[in-house]
Amino acid sequence: MRKEIEKVLDVMKADYQKWARVWDRSSPNMSKSQAEYDDGLEVSEGSRYYKIISNKGDQRTVAGFVVKEGHPKFKEGDLLKAASWNAPAKNFARGNVFDVESFKTGSVHWTGIG
Repeated sequence: MRKEIEKVLDVMKADYQKWARVWDRSSPNMSKSQAEYDDGLEVSEGSRYYKIISNKGDQRTVAGFVVKEGHPKFKEGDLLKAASWNAPAKNFARGNVFDVESFKTGSVHWTGIG
């Protein structure tokens, strides 16, 4: 599943690049900012979820969660918005890592899964 999660990170990186082109045009360090964002994305494995963490500067935020196998309400690979640092929002899935089109259409942004 790690390979599929990398696709989610790639969509987040591409969205950041698109955002930076619009809002950061005047910055001479746009590529440095992009590299900092790209390098700051990490995945932490928990017992029920993979947690996607964004480290930008000195700020760490949870970008979202990916369901591991065996969850009673969701399928393996479902993308969930973060409700807090340790818990996802459990109202509905925002896509699935095994269906790239399900999250490329707007539920995954550089700011997180939403």
